[in-house]
Amino acid sequence: MPYDFAINDGPAFRLPSTPRTGDFARMNDATNAQSLFRQRLDQIAADTESLLDRLLGPAPLAEELARPQRLMDAMRYVALGGGKRLRPFLAVETAALFKAPRERALMAGAALECVHCYSLAHDDLPAMDNDDLRRGRPTAHKKFDEATAILAGDGLLTLAFDILARPETHPSSAVRAELVLALARGAGLGGMVGGQMLDLAAEGRFDGKTERLGATDVKLLQSMKTGALLRFGCLAGAILGEATAKERDALDRYGSALGEAFQIADDLLDVEGDAATVGKATGKDAAVNKGTFVSVLGLAQAKSRLQALVDEAEQALSVFGRDADVLKMAARFVAERKT
Repeated sequence: MPYDFAINDGPAFRLPSTPRTGDFARMNDATNAQSLFRQRLDQIAADTESLLDRLLGPAPLAEELARPQRLMDAMRYVALGGGKRLRPFLAVETAALFKAPRERALMAGAALECVHCYSLAHDDLPAMDNDDLRRGRPTAHKKFDEATAILAGDGLLTLAFDILARPETHPSSAVRAELVLALARGAGLGGMVGGQMLDLAAEGRFDGKTERLGATDVKLLQSMKTGALLRFGCLAGAILGEATAKERDALDRYGSALGEAFQIADDLLDVEGDAATVGKATGKDAAVNKGTFVSVLGLAQAKSRLQALVDEAEQALSVFGRDADVLKMAARFVAERKT
């Protein structure tokens, strides 16, 4: 599916050769760079879709007794047929820096996408964000019911760790264990789930008192709620490629900057975006006095911070030279996306 993307005028990019594409010409202008970036993004999205379709097949696996049809229908509805697949893209492209096999990176990316999709199904529930629309179609609890949506999310979350634990993801049990631990930390108490709790508390969900968050508070909250999974996408490639400490640190810094940029762009879309284009309701943050980068910085400063983060993300990749050009364009994509 096409994605809205515009790239700012800037220096020309040359995309690196990778094990799976093999024939990249030198890029002489930003238009060609943009086109190739979108091809890469779309291809990884398509490959992730195919892999998830297989992983969410009807036949029970060893030690599974059955796969209930309604549960499978809901899990497939939540996980298939939409989304940019940015998180798997990050896993595949960072793994390519180290020539790690693409099929292994796709497995890690599929696991990450299962966690992301579970989080969307649960976030949309009436007890959480209470959304009726996701990716331009009814949310899981509207399509099915609340109980089914909860169980579909539970199923996707546990499937993610099933995927990472398989030898198909990596022959080394130590590498698989490191992936499992990293995703658990990113998705759990000190990551996405913890960030969601901070978000709800700031809205006054538990004591009726809204909290006025400062910039430091918002950065912590969003680095957990949104940034942690994006950061894992970058570190997954380093883990699969058994990168050096210097290389891991570079991708960690890139992932952290990218995660913050993604959230600022999301906050801006909530203020300036159109619901039909974004694919979900807009204007909700201000309605519930949610602490966002826009609310604490203002529109102008938020946009300025966003550009600074793109620069920071690009600078973090300097250790990889021109091989990281596609990841630099991913940072621009995150900042300039319309959905």
